[in-house]
Amino acid sequence: MTTGTNAFPVLRWVGLLWTLVWLPAYIRFWGWANLLHLCDVAVLLACAGLWWGSSLLISSQAVSSLAAGIFWATDIGWRLVTGRFLVGGTDYMWDTRVPLWARLLSSFHIGLPLALLWAMRKTGYDRRALALQAAIAAGLFVASRFLPAGYNMNYVYQDPLFHRSWGPAPAHLAVIFVGAVAFVYWPTHLLLSWMFPAVGVTK
Repeated sequence: MTTGTNAFPVLRWVGLLWTLVWLPAYIRFWGWANLLHLCDVAVLLACAGLWWGSSLLISSQAVSSLAAGIFWATDIGWRLVTGRFLVGGTDYMWDTRVPLWARLLSSFHIGLPLALLWAMRKTGYDRRALALQAAIAAGLFVASRFLPAGYNMNYVYQDPLFHRSWGPAPAHLAVIFVGAVAFVYWPTHLLLSWMFPAVGVTK
């Protein structure tokens, strides 16, 4: 497997350019707090992984991004077809107070998973990714709880399906964390483990 700073001679520069455009735009239109979003952290860590050729960073953000990209695209498509949101969380894409070009930067939800899947053809899939992403998510869940409830960042106040709180803060955070790991990260980990060779193992 190819790793290191020369692993992606073109894609690493694409990631850097994207970050230089996307990051200031997101901060300007949505504020610093928005960078606690799991999806936004995934952009930064994935671009860092591509820059350094880190299979662990690339793999961990693939664990985070694949399902998120599918849910995002499905919700957008459902809204376009039916006029309603299927899951929610993409309503900002219709916020005309934000320029269309800035809203379209959220298309990374589709582009990023594809780039990471392509990258893992070179680096393989690092089996430590599940543990790393679970730790990242746990930290972000706790940090997001310090934001006002109106943000509901990473669903730390209300879950995305039933739109309810599951008890006091520790109980609700535990439910969200277990749900993310059990129903999103773990299945994605199994899929990626099947699709790609382990790091350091050749076919």
